[in-house]
Amino acid sequence: MSERSTPSPDNTAVRVALWRALHAQADAPPHVFEDTIGLAIANPDANWQKRPDMSEFTRPFRASIVARARFVEDLLEERAARGVAQYVILGAGLDTFAQRRQELASRLRVFEIDQPGPQAWKRQRLLELALGVPSFLHLVPVDFERGDDWLQQLAEAGFDANLPTFVASTGVSMYLTKEAIATTLRQIAALAPGSTLVMSFMLPIELAEPSARPGIEAAAKGARANGTPFISFFTPDEMLSFARETGFRDVTHVSAATLAERYFAGRADGLRPPMNSEELLIATT
Repeated sequence: MSERSTPSPDNTAVRVALWRALHAQADAPPHVFEDTIGLAIANPDANWQKRPDMSEFTRPFRASIVARARFVEDLLEERAARGVAQYVILGAGLDTFAQRRQELASRLRVFEIDQPGPQAWKRQRLLELALGVPSFLHLVPVDFERGDDWLQQLAEAGFDANLPTFVASTGVSMYLTKEAIATTLRQIAALAPGSTLVMSFMLPIELAEPSARPGIEAAAKGARANGTPFISFFTPDEMLSFARETGFRDVTHVSAATLAERYFAGRADGLRPPMNSEELLIATT
């Protein structure tokens, strides 16, 4: 995505924020993840719940979004207790960790990396909502299409490469070539010992459970139409091998089934993420 003359949010980032909000508004408790601040930042029109991408058809994908968000922050809290001092969010979109979890966030250096235009729009919305940008939060604009060096941009924003770091990259890898993913993985694998990466990845569509395939195919079609096609898919074994080859010491696959058991077991409404769709890699240096 190229920077626009008038800053505006990324469509996918808005959808994720609305799904997170819809979970708290439309799904029965207990809620896996609660985020109303993202809805305030997105500022949709009054009929946003009637958007086609908020329909019952997309409910399993909403579950996947809140599950991965909850898992990332649970793991971050665990690693922070072990000494991780920095949190880098690649493709931050409308993430609201710094606003929702200030007790934890204020003990870390939090860096949000995103394209310049959407990030400028988000900064303005934070100011308009009187949320501001606290001292521990660093908004780092990186124009990947222009070839910006994101690590250099991080360093200029105060990132310390000698400190153990937690890096999250969710909902991004499917839009990148495998060569670009490999480059990023090598850069993260070279961070200080004790650093952790959590990255989501898409499984080949034919491996998804049959009920989920129409939704995934529709999402892929929409992504192509928006000029951001799904490019890279991995089986879990391929993803683990890829992470090892790019320099990580320990690698783990977290399946959608694991997330379903951890966060959705016992629900009477049947809400759960689709199996064999988007899953997670944990890789440590």
